[in-house]
Amino acid sequence: MLMNHDHVYRIEGGRPVIGEITCLGAKNFITKAMVATLLGDTPTTFTNVPPIGDTEITKEMLTSIGVHIEHEGQTMVINPLSMNQAVVPTPDSGSNRIPILLLGALLHRFKKVAVPVVGGCQIGDRSVDFHIEAIKQFGGIVEQTQEGFVASREKPLRGTHIRLPYPSVGATETCLYAGVLAEGRTTISNAAVEPEILELITLLRSMGAIIFTSSGRDIRIEGVKRLKGTRMEILGDRIEAASWACLACASHGDITVHGIRPEILGNFLSYFQLVGGGVELVAANSIRFFRASTLRPAFIETDVYPGFSTDWQQPFAILLTQAEGISVIHETVYEDRFGYLRALDKLGAKTQLIKHCLGGNPCRYRDTDYEHSAIIVGPTPLTAIDTIAIPDLRAGLAYVIAAAIAHGTSIVTGIPFLERGYGDIVPRLTAMNLRIERVTCTDFSFA
Repeated sequence: MLMNHDHVYRIEGGRPVIGEITCLGAKNFITKAMVATLLGDTPTTFTNVPPIGDTEITKEMLTSIGVHIEHEGQTMVINPLSMNQAVVPTPDSGSNRIPILLLGALLHRFKKVAVPVVGGCQIGDRSVDFHIEAIKQFGGIVEQTQEGFVASREKPLRGTHIRLPYPSVGATETCLYAGVLAEGRTTISNAAVEPEILELITLLRSMGAIIFTSSGRDIRIEGVKRLKGTRMEILGDRIEAASWACLACASHGDITVHGIRPEILGNFLSYFQLVGGGVELVAANSIRFFRASTLRPAFIETDVYPGFSTDWQQPFAILLTQAEGISVIHETVYEDRFGYLRALDKLGAKTQLIKHCLGGNPCRYRDTDYEHSAIIVGPTPLTAIDTIAIPDLRAGLAYVIAAAIAHGTSIVTGIPFLERGYGDIVPRLTAMNLRIERVTCTDFSFA
């Protein structure tokens, strides 16, 4: 029984999805950019701000500590000068990973900071140990409480040399926030180099930070005494773009995606063409995706950038259900990210989860008890079922793609997970001839 007033998607699938769509601003960058504004002493303006749940959650967190934010349409102006609170309230702030990032940024302004327990999608352990150890190396003192984390300092943060055990995106961001205003030089070794990290470095540089990158994974920061506000357009979301590509190819459709820099898609374009997808660069930031040939199976290992992103594997798995042969996905970033395949099997897919590493990349989960490899046998026609419950953000859009290519009508529940990272789903997909509705159900029963 679905609770009164819950919203669901009703999707009638089985037809090619054809049309044009514009990528919204990157979910994995906007929230981190909002945190970076706290380091400046004048307002920062962002354009192409995506209308997604994580943006609103982060905005509520910042306003709760006194930050003044003006947000109209896709433009947001953040003024940190009114910030007067060092304790981030618990309500509504445990829904994403931003609280832990606030520690390093707020410690420059306050000598003691408290943030709530971090949340986000349930796709693995996602430990914050790297963040905590990094802040300690900068001279901070961190304690964990039942409510969250408390960080303090006796003196201003000082530069240090940090070697991350794993090129974690979040930990690299924490080091950047802490390092740009720390006294002296900071070196981050084995840093993440995702496009969103490089964009964050560009943002911080435009605020006055002195940051040097290398041909490898080393980042050097020369601390400065102050940063100023700036202006930046949020780059298009590469995870969203890849999802629309998979939707086009899996549905035998034809979608032109606007607002995306082709270079930040990296290896995705190669894998997409390897399995039979078609790619045409129609403008500087516009790419046409379609099915160019019979779909072929693939062997994929997720990895940190420039490898195949872990956030690409769920929509790509839907595509592989339509490929002729046996495909393998080896997940090396998160240990528990294949739970969505069980619902996919109910639609008619043939998948199997394996605890062994089915790949050659060094894997943190080798000889563990985690099902982190998947076998997908195709092609299998998908048939709609009564209910598909979304377990996490990226699996959410994968389920929308699955429902779009399945024959019949599916009801997709748990859409708040999806709408945290994808905005205006229904109108944008409806404009591309997908029959999708966001409906309110009152005592709606499912078989």
